[in-house]
Amino acid sequence: MKKIIILLISFYGVYTHAQPYMLDQIAAIVGSKHIKQSDVEGAYITARAQGYPMRGDMKCMLFEELLTQKLLMNQAEVDSLVVEPGEVEMDLNRRLDYFIQQTGSQEALEDHFKKSIYEIKDDLRKTLEDQKLADKMQYAITEDIKITPSEVRSFFNRIHKDSIPLINGQVEVAQIVMYPPYSEEAISTVRQDLLELRRRIVENGESFRMLAAMYSEDPSALQNNGESGFASKGELDPEFAKAAWALKNKGDVSRIVESKFGYHIIQLVEKRGDQVNFRHILKTPKPNPEAITTVTGRLDTLVRLIRKDSLDWNVAIRYSQDEKTRFNGGLMINPDQTSPLFQSTRFEMDQMQKVDYDVIKNMKIGEISDPYESRDDKNRIVYKIVKLKNQTDPHRANLKDDYNFLSEIALNEKIHKVIKEWVDEKIESSYIYIEESFRRCGLSNTNWLKQ
Repeated sequence: MKKIIILLISFYGVYTHAQPYMLDQIAAIVGSKHIKQSDVEGAYITARAQGYPMRGDMKCMLFEELLTQKLLMNQAEVDSLVVEPGEVEMDLNRRLDYFIQQTGSQEALEDHFKKSIYEIKDDLRKTLEDQKLADKMQYAITEDIKITPSEVRSFFNRIHKDSIPLINGQVEVAQIVMYPPYSEEAISTVRQDLLELRRRIVENGESFRMLAAMYSEDPSALQNNGESGFASKGELDPEFAKAAWALKNKGDVSRIVESKFGYHIIQLVEKRGDQVNFRHILKTPKPNPEAITTVTGRLDTLVRLIRKDSLDWNVAIRYSQDEKTRFNGGLMINPDQTSPLFQSTRFEMDQMQKVDYDVIKNMKIGEISDPYESRDDKNRIVYKIVKLKNQTDPHRANLKDDYNFLSEIALNEKIHKVIKEWVDEKIESSYIYIEESFRRCGLSNTNWLKQ
């Protein structure tokens, strides 16, 4: 619950600044940090706009989250914790992409707030800086917290039978993936396309942003016009990073760059310390019919041998070209449920790519699919066969089948308890002022009201 509310708070700055009659009296002071009435109202507007269920006194819950955030920020400054600009910009662009998807287009988002995308970014940037500073402090407090199997069992045994979480139906899927080779002709076609786009930008002065939205094969280009946000070298493909850092002046456009994603041209937006913000146009070669026939033929052979029990799946997996799954039996990793501590191989069916869903939905456990075309996590064309390893019906969580899921819940409960103890301790030694109407709010932690 607390994590979800913090995410809601993260976009309140734009809503707050979009309200011309928002009140701005002080709601609370925590150390040197202020919370305004408009901060609470803005967070509430965001929650409603995102369809978050209005349970209890939502404004009070959001207000208490802001109190905790300000306390964490105070201590972060005392401990000299800092947030790098690149961290903010990457998250800023990611969240803007999400809201653009929700509203339908960048123009629709701008119309909603009656502001340009750059004004929206400016409003949101400070809010994200504050949130990330608080997050860093929270991580510093909790980074050494671990959870043991006995603690997980104890946690599960404490849950009332009627409160045990309901797990939706899930599947585990293994895959053997092959990439079709690209002909020199296909690569030449892509390079010629990029050379023409580069000429239009450099010689004709056409907008890189517009051409990225129109021609880039990066799935996010329609939302962000090819702009990445700030990133460090370590976050990028080495060849891509080398080309991006070689650009000297704002607006400079690189030569064609080959990376593991495909072929690019890059435009420098801004350099800031060891971070760079850039735009890029991505093009990938398309496999010709002969290459597709070759790859699907190899996969067909594997399918026939496996189905006849002439080849074991765990031997066949050696032919897979997907480095992320070839060493774990081919089990696909769910990116929506992967945490630093737990990697989930379980998917709810609606979490899968549509093309994978369409193949798997009618399969039985142990069945092997025919070869089919799909996309990898970099949006490159692949051909694959899949095996349905396991399938569960909706059920109440149990230790045998849902240990990782229960471990995460138990760990979060332990972290929440540590944070609560830290907050109580810091309240005692910090200046806290809460305006009278919010003192009557019914805060869950009454220690806030002791001063």
